[in-house]
Amino acid sequence: MAYFDFIDQVNYEGAQSTNPFAFKFYDKDRVILGKPMHEHLHFAMAWWHNLCAAGTDMFGRDTADKSFQAMPSTMEHARAKVDAGFEFMQKLGIEYFCFHDVDLVPEAEDIHETNKRLDEITDYILKKMQETGIQCLWGTANLFSNPRYMNGAGSTNDANVFCFAAAQVKKALDLTVKLGGTGYVFWGGREGYETLLNTDVKFEQENIARLMHLAVDYGRKIGFTGDFFIEPKPKEPMKHQYDFDAATAIGFLRQYGLDRDFKLNIEANHATLAGHTFQHELRISAVNNMLGSIDANQGDLLLGWDTDEFPYDVYETTMCMYEVLKAGGLANGGFNFDAKNRRPSNTYADMFKGFILGMDTFALGLINAAKIIEDGRIDNFISEKYSSFHSGIGKRILDGDVTLEELSEYALDKKKIDCIMSGNQEALQSIVNSILFG
Repeated sequence: MAYFDFIDQVNYEGAQSTNPFAFKFYDKDRVILGKPMHEHLHFAMAWWHNLCAAGTDMFGRDTADKSFQAMPSTMEHARAKVDAGFEFMQKLGIEYFCFHDVDLVPEAEDIHETNKRLDEITDYILKKMQETGIQCLWGTANLFSNPRYMNGAGSTNDANVFCFAAAQVKKALDLTVKLGGTGYVFWGGREGYETLLNTDVKFEQENIARLMHLAVDYGRKIGFTGDFFIEPKPKEPMKHQYDFDAATAIGFLRQYGLDRDFKLNIEANHATLAGHTFQHELRISAVNNMLGSIDANQGDLLLGWDTDEFPYDVYETTMCMYEVLKAGGLANGGFNFDAKNRRPSNTYADMFKGFILGMDTFALGLINAAKIIEDGRIDNFISEKYSSFHSGIGKRILDGDVTLEELSEYALDKKKIDCIMSGNQEALQSIVNSILFG
């Protein structure tokens, strides 16, 4: 059955095209810095938003039909989502998908039945993957929606809940390996607290680390060779979440000896909720060798929650791709569209238009970032800014060839500093504008 027969195939037609079902900038075979565009941009479809989210918010019911002509909360519906999802990805040329366990099937009251359903649907997904060549980027377990996780999963106060979380992680890892995923994500959607009056922070953080260690041990035992990811987020649903931002998550991983197996999955919307720029979170991850994968979306700066909009800000994607290119790319990761249509954009056609917008915006970001790197003025300025450390006393500092007393004597001999090099911020911003729009 074809669910999207109003469209044949989304192709690249160029910036002057007025066809709403054509790419204006994403030309998958265009070579950028020695690689085709699609190799830089491993785009992935988020199963949960694209095939499950129907426009519900805290004030209103569904506005979109995601039944795909099947009865919701049935295995028939689960199979229909598979069919629709693979048709959708094929028509857009998307090569990857990401999933939570309970995105794939309706969760049963009995975990045995849920696992049986998961086995059945992943057999069907595997067949579709073999037919189409579409791959799984990463998998994860939903450890936040079920009421049992109201106090967290790894951070729960109830040992029985911890065991159920472990069971879900085990099964989700089994499925990720079965589907060939190269990543497994922990998003701590309930791993946090509302008030310290009822919370043992040390205990909760240690228990989260225990669950992650158990997952790593099991994953490696069953042949998972990819990366484990933490996806930082500062708040919502919990007031204080333990994976607040990239720096916090990196500190947690190092404190508990998880840094050899884990990297970060950075989301643009989560960065801004933490009070950072998307570029900041990417840079902090990259300089710590922790940049693993990216959730491609954006938030609304006027709203203090996770709006998960399709990215349209070309400055943001340019700076994102600048960081990714400078870091050497994403080894086991990609660009997962953890993004959903706005509530009034409720048609199947809108699903395509959202992805076209996002893919084109990241393609423009890639093109622009490559131009900035090839231009060289930004990199040259940064090198010059720190040039006092390239020779003389600065080089001795970097070489570890000085004592504090020697540095003090050096400063006392100089008596004062005559000038400090300008940061040149406005000129650099003008360079970026001239490259983007010149």
